[in-house]
Amino acid sequence: MRMTGRIIDISVPISPDLPVWSGDPPVRVDATSRVALGDGANVSRLELGTHTGTHVDPPYHFLADGATVDHLSLEALVGPCWVCDLAPLDRGITAADLDAAGVPDGTGRLLIKTRNSGLWGAAPSTFTEEFLALEADAAHWVVEHGIVLVGIDYLSIEPFTGNGDTHHILLGAGVIPVEGLNLSGVDPGAYTLVCLPLLIAGGDGAPCRAILIAESDT
Repeated sequence: MRMTGRIIDISVPISPDLPVWSGDPPVRVDATSRVALGDGANVSRLELGTHTGTHVDPPYHFLADGATVDHLSLEALVGPCWVCDLAPLDRGITAADLDAAGVPDGTGRLLIKTRNSGLWGAAPSTFTEEFLALEADAAHWVVEHGIVLVGIDYLSIEPFTGNGDTHHILLGAGVIPVEGLNLSGVDPGAYTLVCLPLLIAGGDGAPCRAILIAESDT
């Protein structure tokens, strides 16, 4: 695959100030050795949950017999994608919203930009329950349109008040949710997505570095 366009980082930095889902482990970064203190190298201990920051949900996150993160298809995680802009919405995302979003036929990977992206800059260390995500009928829409990966710009593809339906619909159909994206400044349209989660054996989720590659201007 040839990648010659502008690279856009759509991940959020992992730090102790990063908000985490209510009840999830907080991020800790502790120095274990420092050159400034006479040690031979700088080394730190990192503690975090598997669903920290920009991360991927495998089926095992909600399904007892589902595939773990180390068995996800790299072909699904890398390739052409479409970014749609639903920033004007102030409520949960429905199938009708996705119908009206102009997603091209044949889209295999869909990233959804909402007003959530502004939360990373406005209150980056405070978890909010008032984020936008996919209602169950929108999850069915994703499955019915043959999409293999769907991303959202906050910590869950499902509303905070959801009962698991959105996750079960997507993960039960083998759709990979990518959560915690930062799509600030990303225009809607076609890109190449590269989304590589940590290879955690038996993992129920994994932080990832996600980038978009825009079409070359030359």
